[in-house]
Amino acid sequence: MADLRRFRILVGISVLLFIFTVFLGCARLKAMSKSPERPKPAARKQDKTPAPLYYDFEDVLVPSELKVDKKRSFIYHTSDFTAGVLILTGRVEMNSLIRFFDNNMAKDNWRLISSFKMGIRTIMFFDKPNRGCIININEKQFKTEVEVWVAPTMETPEEGLLK
Repeated sequence: MADLRRFRILVGISVLLFIFTVFLGCARLKAMSKSPERPKPAARKQDKTPAPLYYDFEDVLVPSELKVDKKRSFIYHTSDFTAGVLILTGRVEMNSLIRFFDNNMAKDNWRLISSFKMGIRTIMFFDKPNRGCIININEKQFKTEVEVWVAPTMETPEEGLLK
């Protein structure tokens, strides 16, 4: 008899909790539908995306999704120029990187000389007066690796390969 009584009390409490939860949930949904619309998550996501950065080369913009591999990078600074190789890695699609560098290098007065696309690798050659830049984009299994090579160029073309 006592067990039946406990069972009825337990069922009664469960039913009351269920009804309370349903009414509370419906009231909350009703209040949410009357509140002003919130900004869409996609719009907020764009605001949170960090802006591209200039690392060691003041005229080579790099997407913020790429992180510098300091152990493999080598930068040489003098009062006249900065040269070296900057190694970056991240999860960025290769075609997106190609478009990014194609657009932003032109904004920094670099001129695209040529580019090669070989499956999972793309090499882009840029120049500007007294400087050259090679960007090597290589898709790996779980990340994309970008090498940015910048070096001064020879002042007279007769000394180089173009004699």
